[in-house]
Amino acid sequence: MTKKFKSGFVGIVGRPNVGKSTLMNHLIGQKIAITSGKPQTTRNQIRTVYTCEEGQIIFLDTPGIHKAENKLGEYMDDVAYETLAQVDVILWLVEPSAFSGAGEKFIASKLKLTGKPVILIMNKVDTVDKSKVPEYMQMYRKLYPFDEIIPVSALRSVNLDSILEAIFERLPEGPMYYDEETVTDQTQRTIASEIIREKALRCLKEEVPHGIAVEILSMKERVRRAGKNRRGAGSEEADGPVLVTDGAAESDIIWDIDAVIITEKDSHKGIIIGKGGSMLKRIGTQSRIAIEEMMEAKVNLKLFVKVRKDWRDNAGILRNLGYDPKQIR
Repeated sequence: MTKKFKSGFVGIVGRPNVGKSTLMNHLIGQKIAITSGKPQTTRNQIRTVYTCEEGQIIFLDTPGIHKAENKLGEYMDDVAYETLAQVDVILWLVEPSAFSGAGEKFIASKLKLTGKPVILIMNKVDTVDKSKVPEYMQMYRKLYPFDEIIPVSALRSVNLDSILEAIFERLPEGPMYYDEETVTDQTQRTIASEIIREKALRCLKEEVPHGIAVEILSMKERVRRAGKNRRGAGSEEADGPVLVTDGAAESDIIWDIDAVIITEKDSHKGIIIGKGGSMLKRIGTQSRIAIEEMMEAKVNLKLFVKVRKDWRDNAGILRNLGYDPKQIR
């Protein structure tokens, strides 16, 4: 008897910085969502697609659920909660611990209202004593009646097949929503802006809070003329830009991208630019390499830095950055 094709939507939820984006990237075998060591890296719902002979899973990665402190935070929480209503199965990611605080209890209370199958994914088990993992799993069983609990290491791709098996067991029969080649519904423009934000977060580390955003001002494709190959250098001007082209991959297609890094404070602007434009150059170089890998083409990248005070509380700026205005209160 031919096996029925299964398909459906799976929401990935959890507190900030538990590895939701890392898990999703490794499950589909390709980097789509950005990652960093800072909480609240993911701000929008990101859809990725896993397709095999058994069926198709559409993963919905969400911002970490947290106590909102501004309009951006409120928007991020709304995205996470609305995701719960859209999916067939929920993956709740946690770190291995014997402690459950107010944040975990809050998420559990929200999950109980959904009526959806919930699989607990205990991530980062490679970072703790393995003999303690059963104890941690038992603690979470007291918190919520999970359909299943799976210990994994998303970063090291340990036990991820068990997650896929558990999901397919609970998905309904359904159609193929996306063609076999599709891995995400994110546009190249969106992914490019997120790549730049990721590289900025990683380069700046703790020097600048995560309150930065990236806006793509223009993104144009052209065919390179024979013998033409510009090389860029860092600018010492306060606003940049830094043009990063040297060392780029050979291709007949060139993408010219102008982007602005938005920050809330003048003091942060100087840190992002760095002495003689050194930090902005570093961010730009790393971003350009990653975007070229995604686009499979040469990239000319210009980066600017602008100050927009309290942008995370400005509904107009948030809309311009692509956050759904219907969800911004």
